Amino acid sequence: MLTRRHIRAKVMQSIYAFKKGNQMRMQNDKKFLKKSMVDMHDLFLLNLSLLVELKNYAENHYEISKKKFLATDEDKKPNLKFVNNLLIEKIENATDLNELLEDRKIRNWRDDDEIPKKLWAKLLKSDLYQDYVKDSYADFKGDKDFIIKIYKEIIAPDDLLYDYYEDEKLTWVDDFPIVNTGIIKFIQKVKMDEDFIKVPSLFINNDDEEYAVDLFTKTLLNEEEFTDAFKDKTPNWDTDRIADLDSILIKMALCEFTRFPSIPVRVTINEYLEIAKDYSTLKSGIFINGVLDKLSKEFQESDKIHKIGRGLM
Repeated sequence: MLTRRHIRAKVMQSIYAFKKGNQMRMQNDKKFLKKSMVDMHDLFLLNLSLLVELKNYAENHYEISKKKFLATDEDKKPNLKFVNNLLIEKIENATDLNELLEDRKIRNWRDDDEIPKKLWAKLLKSDLYQDYVKDSYADFKGDKDFIIKIYKEIIAPDDLLYDYYEDEKLTWVDDFPIVNTGIIKFIQKVKMDEDFIKVPSLFINNDDEEYAVDLFTKTLLNEEEFTDAFKDKTPNWDTDRIADLDSILIKMALCEFTRFPSIPVRVTINEYLEIAKDYSTLKSGIFINGVLDKLSKEFQESDKIHKIGRGLM
């Protein structure tokens, strides 16, 4: 689930926290880095389970409607198209999802039902829902398209849900947009003919966790070297005037230049420019690109960069 760009952003956040806190706690901050990545995966699992909870609230709503003293024909024979949504059925029956939720003790909606209850009320009143249930024809593609729509238009933008996640874990605020994108991509890939669906693991490759810890550790251990390398390349900028995040991103990129032989230089530059767009100032991209472009050429000329494989420079 975590791409290398997500991992770089997590490392950047951890280095920033390390610099702002007690700098004698590198071992603890490595644990924080690992935990923050696991927490992101927990948020992914929690959001998937939220879809099942909405289905459960719908089912309960219609059961209560049947028992009304003056129940209408519609109450007695409710439209259960959403309750029987084929995509949610697959998610609900995903063995690994249920096992992960149990193993990690992710019981938020069991312990606090306010969010799914209010989201269900919001969904029930929406034109999206009413249009969906009016159409009696049901197929997997239609069910999947509907879930994607309500996720994008009702769940992801919900302020109450955002505030809840912010209160639960501070790192989830930054993780939420990434997780939302991951949820949509995951849903889009689910196929009707799959006997079971597999929830994406936290890391795409087995060595990604090691990469995260190495990038964090090597950037900090060689910080003085990287600082000396770029401070002369910014004559119009005092070191104190360079945004903290820009400085961290440059050091991380220099670490990849010199300590990660399998990552192409151009990939490193492009990745940190994209991260700067999301996390730093409006001018950060131009500034970082200029510094890294100069240093990559100088490092290559002075033989400080050693890449393995063709086309990695």
